[in-house]
Amino acid sequence: MKKHFEYQQVTRNNVLKLIENLDLAQLNEIPEGFNNNLAWNLGHIIATQQLLCYGMSSLPMDIDNDFIGKYRKGSKPNGDITRTDLDFMKNQMIILVDKMEDDYANGVFKEYKEYTTSYNVTLSSIEDGIIFNNMHEAMHLGFMIALKKKV
Repeated sequence: MKKHFEYQQVTRNNVLKLIENLDLAQLNEIPEGFNNNLAWNLGHIIATQQLLCYGMSSLPMDIDNDFIGKYRKGSKPNGDITRTDLDFMKNQMIILVDKMEDDYANGVFKEYKEYTTSYNVTLSSIEDGIIFNNMHEAMHLGFMIALKKKV
């Protein structure tokens, strides 16, 4: 599984590099033809990892429920993020991968509620959740590349 954590960190570093020179207006802009913005995608990546890996394992999440609700599947941008919000999300992008890798190595993930994703993939274990989450994050990186071209 070590490689899967490395891949997640690489994807997240690519996301952070993609947005590093953008201002808050660009991050909050919803271009014509899109349903969300770069800021929402950033939050969605964080929320989804917590839900797929910790939530489905019946473990406490490291992000509060308000944040999860704001960025979970089916949500849409609801107001602009601030510099404080952005700094928080950028920090969480890195530390949550390290924490999950430590938790996995320490055997924290003991159960997993089977879940069929909207991608029509059934996840039955934490390993499935981690691997699928990486695919999900890479897909959102692709969306973010498209969004960046429009802001």
